[in-house]
Amino acid sequence: MDVSEYGEITSVVVSRGGEVVVEEYYEGDAEKLHNTRSCTKTVAGMLLGIAIERGIVTGVDASLEDILGEPAPPATLRDLLTMSSCLDCNDWDESSPGNEELMYPQDDWLGFVLGLPLRNERAFSYCTAGVVALGIGLERAVGEPLSMFAQRELFAPLGVDRAEWQHTPLGQTSNAGGLLLTSRGLLSLGELYLRDGGGLVSPAWVAESLQPHARVNDEIEYGYLWWLRRFAGERCFFMAGTGGNRVHVFPDRDLVAVITTTNFRRRDANALSDRLVVEQILGG
Repeated sequence: MDVSEYGEITSVVVSRGGEVVVEEYYEGDAEKLHNTRSCTKTVAGMLLGIAIERGIVTGVDASLEDILGEPAPPATLRDLLTMSSCLDCNDWDESSPGNEELMYPQDDWLGFVLGLPLRNERAFSYCTAGVVALGIGLERAVGEPLSMFAQRELFAPLGVDRAEWQHTPLGQTSNAGGLLLTSRGLLSLGELYLRDGGGLVSPAWVAESLQPHARVNDEIEYGYLWWLRRFAGERCFFMAGTGGNRVHVFPDRDLVAVITTTNFRRRDANALSDRLVVEQILGG
């Protein structure tokens, strides 16, 4: 597959009907760990679904205060999963008090979130800080590092034996982004949701996660930390990270496509990955 016109693409792996039909590495090989960036957030949603199924968390209507065990803004887990909380937080607005770039220099990321001003409306607003708080609360609820919970309950059963998480300055497992996985590991996560959770995540959670709960723009809707849209008329749900890193699932084609890139400094990174999907994966 010629991907030279799509910038710094590092791998493309595609499965159809559960069989890998494309596996190309343009930097490293199958063992290379890729920085998934905000695809990490979708993994956090998977782990919350598992925790709910295990009875560790009561459900999406639980409040952030419930799972943190300390005073917190009036947000439910559903609010945080759908990027529709009351937090004055928008990573796409440099002037937003909750912009993620203001959080990263802080020692206490949770403290940053808990101190954010509140807004009156609840509509989609891309907020990494809210997912950080969700992850820290989930880590407290499971009673162990979230990375350990993830390895035992999700990755190991999928055969994913290499996963490296980032951490906050205070040592909490970070759901902000930066989880390192192989391309095959990412593929297994997409296939898991294509197969209704594969016995690891409940089918009910998968179905609810992939329902549109918020509208991003005219083309894109948002589930529980999953992006929802059509590509060339094809229904798709996908994980997305900075630079155009993607895990696309096309249920009507029984197809999963992983794209990893290092297009981190390109403003057109997402458009490049969109084109690659339409022109090379769907059109190929």
